[in-house]
Amino acid sequence: MSDVIKDTEAKMAKALEVLRQKYSGVRTGRASPALLEHLSIEYYGSHVSLKQLASVSIPEPRTLVIQPFDKGAMKEIEKAIQKSDLGLTPNTDGGVIRLNLPPLTEEKRKDLVKFTKREAEDTKVAVRNIRREAIDSLKALKLPQDEVKVKEEAIQKLTDKEIVEIDKVFVAKEKEILEV
Repeated sequence: MSDVIKDTEAKMAKALEVLRQKYSGVRTGRASPALLEHLSIEYYGSHVSLKQLASVSIPEPRTLVIQPFDKGAMKEIEKAIQKSDLGLTPNTDGGVIRLNLPPLTEEKRKDLVKFTKREAEDTKVAVRNIRREAIDSLKALKLPQDEVKVKEEAIQKLTDKEIVEIDKVFVAKEKEILEV
């Protein structure tokens, strides 16, 4: 029975971690290597992540510099950036690729806030589904009713705690996006 609660807690923590990872890739006014983490590059017939082909640095607050380990990968990295939904234009400068992040418009900021809000809501739904599954598995154990009730309350407290944490993460990201 305590395994059910531990498992539930781990699953809820994982849902929150997934939200944080998604938020790290959301563009704000500052450059972040996390913007490029989801980028997949076709390299010698297979898809690889940018981390495997290059190092990413931030020399200035609104500039990312990508330095490929193999100069032959520059064209493929440029193509992947242009095809992505980042809306950035790569500039080749010797052996590196520079990405200048333009300031976000008010409309783009509002769209990003809507996106982050939707992701937060989806995470809350996932946490509630985890709660429901945990309660169902408790009921399947055929325990005394009062014991099940106590464990259900513990799971509900866990759920409430995670939802408050999701809200905190969302509010922090919203503030970061709206910061000019």
